[in-house]
Parts: sequence; C-alpha cells; structure tokens
Amino acid sequence: IPMGIYSLQEALEMAKARELDLVEIAPNANPPVCKLTDYAKFKYDQKRKQREIRAKTHKIVTKEIRLGPNTDEHDFNFKLKHANKFLKDGATIKVYMHFGGRTIIFKEKGELLLLKFAQALEQYGKLTQPPKLEGRRMILFLTPHATKKK
Repeated sequence: IPMGIYSLQEALEMAKARELDLVEIAPNANPPVCKLTDYAKFKYDQKRKQREIRAKTHKIVTKEIRLGPNTDEHDFNFKLKHANKFLKDGATIKVYMHFGGRTIIFKEKGELLLLKFAQALEQYGKLTQPPKLEGRRMILFLTPHATKKK
C-alpha cells in the first residue's frame, strides 16, 4: 500500500477493496495518521503490549512484623530470621511495636527494641523511617539494599 496523503473517501475505498479496516493511529497529527489493518488484530496487539508492560513492572511487597515491648530473646531472634528472609526476597518490612493496655509506659524500651531489630538487619536492609509513635503503635520501615542484576 503506497504511503501518502489521501482524502477520507479514497482511504475508505482502499480499505474496502482490500477487505481491511481504516484505523486512526495518530489523531492529533496534522494530517491525522491512519493505517489499513484488521481492527480485531490491531486491538489484540494493543492488549498484548499492555499486558507485557504490566508484567515487567516491579511490584513492591510489604511484609509486617509485630513485636511487643516485652518480647523475649527467642521470639526476637525468630522474627529477625523471618525479616531477614523477607529482605532477601526483596520485600519492604514494616516492623511495629504494639503497646496494649498499660504497656504504653514502656515506650523507651519498645523504641530500643525496634532500633536493635533494625541494627541486626543492617547488612540486609536499610532503615527508611526511624521509629515513630502513632497512637498505640511504634512503626519502623526497612527496605532491602539495591541488588545488582547481572
């Protein structure tokens, strides 16, 4: 099909003769750009390209780990091991200290525990938000170190 500038009527006749559809590719161009193609195939290709773009985008996963101000050493290490695995898998971690009932008086103890948690994971992830008290929760965010792709 020779490229060129055709009137709408000529373009429609060319499409009808070849049993194709006249598809507008760039409507804002001057003059508008059209193409003779099978419209169903054109829509299918568009959807396929969109699907490929969505598949290539990286999804950020956030995992939550809950601690209490009186969390003992064994539980702390157990949760640390899980956090380590999550960071290695590329997930962002939200570690929060929940103060239930009267345990709110242990705010300092909770903050120290959260900082100890972040320090233990220093080689796997970096602290993006220091401990911050929001209501009865003290929250801390860790993200994995940027891994180099080969």
